[in-house]
Amino acid sequence: MDYATIKELIELAEKEGLPISEVVLRVEIGETEQSREEIWQAMLENLGVMRESVATGRAGQIKSPSGLVGGDALKLRVNNTLIPGNFYREVIINALAVAEVNAGMGKIVAGPTAGSSGIIPAVVLALGEHLQLSDAQLTAGLFTAAGLGNVVAKRATLAGAAGGCQAECGVASAMAAGASVELCGGNPNMVGQAFALALKNLLGLACDPVAGLVEVPCVKRNGFAASHALTAAQMALAGIESIIPPDEVIEAMHQIGCLMPASLKETALAGLAVTPTGLAIKERLNQ
Repeated sequence: MDYATIKELIELAEKEGLPISEVVLRVEIGETEQSREEIWQAMLENLGVMRESVATGRAGQIKSPSGLVGGDALKLRVNNTLIPGNFYREVIINALAVAEVNAGMGKIVAGPTAGSSGIIPAVVLALGEHLQLSDAQLTAGLFTAAGLGNVVAKRATLAGAAGGCQAECGVASAMAAGASVELCGGNPNMVGQAFALALKNLLGLACDPVAGLVEVPCVKRNGFAASHALTAAQMALAGIESIIPPDEVIEAMHQIGCLMPASLKETALAGLAVTPTGLAIKERLNQ
């Protein structure tokens, strides 16, 4: 049992009558020669770290060394007079929380990357609380996300330095969307459709960190990408499909990343990084 594309992953799941998470787990067992229990425990521990980083960030006690990041998750959490939609709000809070912990040098799960680390836990944990899912169900959702991300890692890139932020926050959003669909009872094809819908609508996203730090716009971008994942999942669960298949979306992302100038790939040489405010922040931090 093996897969190299999203299409193959979906076909395996449908052929075997299994959720994508179980296919990913079985492939991991075969590739690593570890036991099911060892691999499952490692992912369960990742879930625990995600939960801890969400809790830490939501408390608002983290501040990044630069002073640019920290406290926004708490600000959103305590303000109850905002636009209605409590579940989406909780997802955004979670995403900001984990991203702030990362910026403050706290412990996070870099899945798929540190700069996009708030997106998957934000969505998975909020869904878990909203739907009263068990840790076993949430852990399975993480395997689904991991399987989708694994395809991207093999066929394109997960690095902002190689593909821009479409390869970090874009892919993380797509992974979270796919996991959400499975957690909500969607079938393997819906998982793939959610992945494609999320990723294709974040194609071309530049990686332009102010002062070269994974803080601005990275932290808030996690919040936007997490809510984006839910939009894709909602569409897929309703039967809406991406006209462009998931694997072709991945190829398009890779092509766009290759065409993207180096100045927009984590070098802080263009975009928000070279705005007057961005340059002033860089100068201040370099003093």
